[in-house]
Amino acid sequence: MKDVLQDILSNKRSELEQLRARKPSLRQALLDSSTGIIAEFKRRSPSRGWIKEEGRAELIPLGYQQAGATALSILADGRFFGGAPQFITAARASGVTLPILYKEFVIDELQVYQAALSGASAVLLIAACLTKPQVSSLIAVAHSLGLEVLLEIHSEAELDYVDLQPDLCGVNNRNLGTFVTSVDNSFRLAERLPSDIVKVSESGISDPGTISLLRQAGFRGFLIGETFMRTADPGLALKDFIARI
Repeated sequence: MKDVLQDILSNKRSELEQLRARKPSLRQALLDSSTGIIAEFKRRSPSRGWIKEEGRAELIPLGYQQAGATALSILADGRFFGGAPQFITAARASGVTLPILYKEFVIDELQVYQAALSGASAVLLIAACLTKPQVSSLIAVAHSLGLEVLLEIHSEAELDYVDLQPDLCGVNNRNLGTFVTSVDNSFRLAERLPSDIVKVSESGISDPGTISLLRQAGFRGFLIGETFMRTADPGLALKDFIARI
């Protein structure tokens, strides 16, 4: 009986060590990068349906890494995006060492634990889906597991969420209600955000020239998915995009 108990405790310790193991930093990767591209593995879109239904998590994310991505975003939501937490695990098993953002509609701390177990470096928290107390609690859980937090906002009404001191702040250029996308949203909100927070512009970026303008506005990260995923070879599309920045 004593031996069985020791085995159980040993396994629990092993799981805790895995959860809290040091992870590649998304924040630092963006600060160190000259391009800041977060390439996204996204098989489906709620507004446009399947983008690349046959997309394989053990191939495309690694292709992004080889093409020069600064970091990756991998959809874990199955219902709307055709994703799964296992896609992050598969990407890690294929050789991906870059920081990975766990992209999901996170509303419960169990999802944060899932992000850590899958091999993610950071978790997305969407202000439009959560109250400030919920965000504060989830940030604390994420940090206890060694995960960083990318807080996503879309409007001026959500600017006070930034007071909770996430590791990064993302501006979603796509309206979650209408699905209308405009990069002008990033430019409009940039000057309202603290100068010392690492800013990420999300969605609607298809022109390398836009990256330069966004960098001038203070952004260090640029999350791009459909621009690459709609091509026959997303990694090659990323490589060509980087060459034109």
